[in-house]
Amino acid sequence: MIHPTTEEVRAAPKVLLHDHLDGGLRPRTVVELAAETGYDNLPTTDADELARWMVRGASRLDLTLYLETFAHTVGVMQTRDALERVAAECAEDLDDDGVVYAEVRFAPELHTEEGLRLDEVVEAVVAGFEAGSANRNIRIGTLVTAMRTAARSLEIAQLAIRHRDRGVVGFDIAGAEAGNPPTRHLDAFHLIQRENFHFTIHAGEAYGPPSIWEAVQYCGTERLGHGVRIVDDIDFGPDGTPRLGRLAAFVRDRRIPLELCPTSNVHTGAAPSIAAHPIKVLSDLRFRVTVNTDNRLMSATSMTREVMQLVDEFGFGWADIQWLTINAMKSAFIPFDERLEIINKVVKPAYGSLAL
Repeated sequence: MIHPTTEEVRAAPKVLLHDHLDGGLRPRTVVELAAETGYDNLPTTDADELARWMVRGASRLDLTLYLETFAHTVGVMQTRDALERVAAECAEDLDDDGVVYAEVRFAPELHTEEGLRLDEVVEAVVAGFEAGSANRNIRIGTLVTAMRTAARSLEIAQLAIRHRDRGVVGFDIAGAEAGNPPTRHLDAFHLIQRENFHFTIHAGEAYGPPSIWEAVQYCGTERLGHGVRIVDDIDFGPDGTPRLGRLAAFVRDRRIPLELCPTSNVHTGAAPSIAAHPIKVLSDLRFRVTVNTDNRLMSATSMTREVMQLVDEFGFGWADIQWLTINAMKSAFIPFDERLEIINKVVKPAYGSLAL
């Protein structure tokens, strides 16, 4: 098997479904926006040191501690100009990394401290994505996220629906998972369903199969944000033979996509290491596995880095990378014919020229 190189993987088309806007800022941008907006709580104004501080802060093996680092990025994203700049740079950075389609999520309710209305927040982010994608080989769909620790999910779901034909492709809930089950937000999910819209739920990251079960069976989620803990419902015999529990079997049978984020999963303690990450097991069992970045700043990562870790650790080759890419594109929230066009006209031709 030909071992893909970093440069080859960066050039190959990739698809990203789980990426947080406030988790992917350029360190220099955080420092500059802090100066422009008067945000004075940064731990340092040296961009390189700030990048290192973010990774140290996020690498504490606990999701709640991981989320604390976002106070600084959200803190500088409170104006229309700041939101547009961050979104435009996100599009540019993903395109430079060879991402051809991305769904980037953010929580509008976190960006109203300086008086912006929710609709203005969404409009600014979508405008930024459009500006950053112009004349580039990337398409970005926006996921509007509600915080599961707050009580505004129905309002945010309504916001997502209002902007569904103007850049927003779906809805999500995020935030500290333990103690905040997805069923608290059933009215929001039911509204999304009644409106024939799309949603994903952060589940199975910091909390195990019960969270996934609620997200799937009570809430009807189309995808699982992370979902890595589905491995807890798989038993392995003395010889390593896997036996799927009923929930794991249902998730696999229904082809419910797993938005796996290996580096982030290690940083939050959802997996002990890349070598011990269940992405290989879940891939071998043919779950609908996708690979994602989650938070590029906090985890010092990119799609190229995530893929190369799978190449180096598990021996993934071009056929595996293409499979992951097509899995993600199949699972995107844009219309079927548009997904198919990207698969047939962008992804398959590119990988067809590589040594599969």
